[in-house]
Amino acid sequence: MKKSLIQFIKFGLVGVSNTIVSYVIYALVYTPTDNYVLANIVGWAISVLNAYVWQNLFVFKEEEGKEKRVWWKVLLKTYMAYAFTGLILSNVLLWLWLDVIGIGAYLNGVVTWLGEFGIEVTAEKFAGYIAPFLNMAVTIPTNFLVNKFWAYRQK
Repeated sequence: MKKSLIQFIKFGLVGVSNTIVSYVIYALVYTPTDNYVLANIVGWAISVLNAYVWQNLFVFKEEEGKEKRVWWKVLLKTYMAYAFTGLILSNVLLWLWLDVIGIGAYLNGVVTWLGEFGIEVTAEKFAGYIAPFLNMAVTIPTNFLVNKFWAYRQK
């Protein structure tokens, strides 16, 4: 249990570096005349490569006496894990929070309170701002478990 907790903390630190790498690459690739989707995809692809390197060295180290991992299989699985949690699951969750549950309807009091500080935003727009943070409560542990027990698993 303690080993898994330490791995989860290290995984979180790698995640912070992934966020920074992704944003820096996005900012370098993005220009107002180019499509932001391309910049986002390039940033995502390079940040997952960053995740693979650091998770292999820092989080999910190979254990002695177990079968050696095949690097390209782990890399492919890492991309698949991040694609599942970062592209598929996160979009499904956004749809759930914003369209199915409609969290904006529950934020009117918060939006009114923000208005007292001169921050003018609709409840729906504010919901769109906070929904990605709600996603993290689901996607980060899911991504950790998928990587730990599938992508980096040793037999």
